Amino acid sequence: MTEGYKKSATRDTVESLVVTVILAVFGTTFVIQAFKIPTGSMEDTLLIGDHLLVNKFAFASQPGWIRHLFPYRRINRDDVVVFKYPYRDDQTQEPGEHFVKRVIGVPGDRIRVANRQVYVNGQPVSEPFVRHAYPAFDRHPGDDFPPADIADLGGATPRWEDELPSVIKNGELIVPPDVYFVMGDNREQSWDSRFWGFAPRDLIAGRPLLIYWSFETPRDEYLHTGITDRLAEIWDLVAHFLTKTRWRRTFRIVR
Repeated sequence: MTEGYKKSATRDTVESLVVTVILAVFGTTFVIQAFKIPTGSMEDTLLIGDHLLVNKFAFASQPGWIRHLFPYRRINRDDVVVFKYPYRDDQTQEPGEHFVKRVIGVPGDRIRVANRQVYVNGQPVSEPFVRHAYPAFDRHPGDDFPPADIADLGGATPRWEDELPSVIKNGELIVPPDVYFVMGDNREQSWDSRFWGFAPRDLIAGRPLLIYWSFETPRDEYLHTGITDRLAEIWDLVAHFLTKTRWRRTFRIVR
């Protein structure tokens, strides 16, 4: 009886571990994903060092029967979305790293930016979440969009410079089907749809749900990827966890 009990206990343990692994894989694939903000393009909504839980239930694009199983919803203007950058580089069609931006235009919308004011379908829109890092007289590429001259759009990718004229009509950008026009809230510090194009629907992973932890992080940390840099980051975390954690941002809902 003792031997049989041991076998049963061992089997129960193994089965529990297998179920735990399956649930973890399922959860990270279809339900939730952790994401860290590496740059300041979404300040002050999201800060460098914010650690997010991304809700993949919201509107992730899934093939086949999966889309009917979960309560996905339509992507709307002003939604903050996490997606893969459409191109790894200008020579390939493979998607790159994850970005987080805010949806400004959905398919069919007419978009124009004049003196930093965004117009959608001919109407000015209120954007209380927007941050301007520079005074209005300090002009930057993207303050007016589409530009009268494509050459004035500094920082644009060659691919976008070639594509942009085909989606402009009467001085407005027309958002094609199955893509979205996205911008960062920190407008002069954001490399977004103005400079590289649209975010495809099938590359949108979900929406940030909440900030589960926020840690004061240097602005250039994402550029330092060496082993020595990583060890220094770990030491900084251990030594300053209490003093550099932004406690007021813990469990803050992302809007």
